[in-house]
Amino acid sequence: MIVPPPLGLYVHLPWCVRKCPYCDFNSHQLGSRGAKPPSGYIDALLDDFDTELPLLAQRRVETVFFGGGTPSLFDPDDFARLLKGLRQRIEFAPDAEVSLEANPGTIERGRFAGYRDAGINRVSLGVQTFSAEALARLGRIHSPDDSLRAVEELRTAKLGNFNLDLMYALPGQTVAAARADVAAACAQKPAHISYYQLTLEPGTVFHARPPELPDEDSAWIMQTDGQSLLAAAGYRQYEVSAYAKAGAQCRHNLNYWLFGDYVGIGAGAHGKLSFDLPDHIVRTVKPKQPREYQAALAGANVAVDERRSGLGARGSTVGERQVVDRAQVPFEFMLNALRLTDGFAAADFRGRTGMDITVVAEQLEVQQSRGLIEPWHDGWRPTDLGKRFLNDLQAGFLA
Repeated sequence: MIVPPPLGLYVHLPWCVRKCPYCDFNSHQLGSRGAKPPSGYIDALLDDFDTELPLLAQRRVETVFFGGGTPSLFDPDDFARLLKGLRQRIEFAPDAEVSLEANPGTIERGRFAGYRDAGINRVSLGVQTFSAEALARLGRIHSPDDSLRAVEELRTAKLGNFNLDLMYALPGQTVAAARADVAAACAQKPAHISYYQLTLEPGTVFHARPPELPDEDSAWIMQTDGQSLLAAAGYRQYEVSAYAKAGAQCRHNLNYWLFGDYVGIGAGAHGKLSFDLPDHIVRTVKPKQPREYQAALAGANVAVDERRSGLGARGSTVGERQVVDRAQVPFEFMLNALRLTDGFAAADFRGRTGMDITVVAEQLEVQQSRGLIEPWHDGWRPTDLGKRFLNDLQAGFLA
C-alpha cells in the first residue's frame, strides 16, 4: 500500500498596495498604503477549505504557506482567526511549518510579534534588493531602511526562521551592485535566502515595455558570484534559487518539488491531490478575481455526500479541476524534482507517482549519456551541466 504524499496548504491573499511592473502573480491593487483588504475574505477562505475537506479524510497538514499578493496587509488577528478555524477542521502536525510572505513596506512596529502569536513561525521577506535606485526602478514601495527595520522586527519577535528574497540582473544593475546585494543579505544572517534572476514575464508592464537589463554574460557572472558568496557564508544551495543554513530548507516548497500534495484556497490558488496513484492525481485552480471567487463560493452549496461520491468529489467544488494524464505523471514529477540540487530517490519517485523507476529507465539513460543527470545515492540528480540546461533536461521526460 502506497502512503499518501505529505499534505501542504497554500493560502492566496491577492491584494497589494501597488502592482509591481515585473509581477505576473495573481495580485490586485488596493491603491494606497492605508487601504485594507476586505475583512470578509477570511470567512471566504474558511468556506473554501470546507469545500475541500471531504477530500482530506484521515490526512493532516504538515505545512502552510500564506502567499500573495502581500499577505502582510492582513492584520495578525486575521491570521489568528483563520488558523484557529483551520485547526478546528483538520489536524496539523505538531511541528507544522507556517510561512508568511511579507513586504518590508507594510510592517509596522510589533506586527511580527502579532503574527508569531497568531501561529506563524516562518517569514519570507520580499527585500529584492538593498539599492534604493534599483527598488525605485522595480516599482517597490519600500526602502532599504524598511528592509533593515523589518529584519530587526523579526529578531525582536524571535522569528529567526526567515527568508530574504533577492533578485539579480535588475534594470541598470552592475556585477558589483549584485555582489553588494548578496553581501548585504548575508550580513543580516537570515536562515534562508532566495536568489533568482529577474525575468520579463508575459502580461507584465516590463514585458510590454522592457527595461534595459544586463546582458547574458553579466547575468551569468552575477549568478555564479552570488552562489560563491552564499556558499562562503554557509548557505547551501538545495534548489535552483534556494539557499539555506543547515536544517532551514523551506519544507513547504520541498513538498512541491518532491511532488507532494497541497490544498490551494483563495482567489487564483492552485492545488494538487493524489487519490489512486498513478491514475487519479487531480490539479485544481480557483477563480482568479476575488469577487468572482467569493461569488463562486456563495453558489457552491453542494451536499457533503454528493461531494464524497464518485469522480465529482475528487477535486474542488469551486473553480476548475483536471486529472493528470497517466502518461504525463513521470514528466510532472521530473519537472519539479530535477530542480533540487540533490535530485530525488527512487523511493520518492514510486511513492509520489505510484510507478516504478523503470518506467523512465530509457529517459534516464539518454539524459545520462548527454551529461545532464547522474546516479546519486539511491536515486538521480542533475549534473552541473544539467542545472545550467535544466529546461532541456526536464523536457527529456515528456511523454
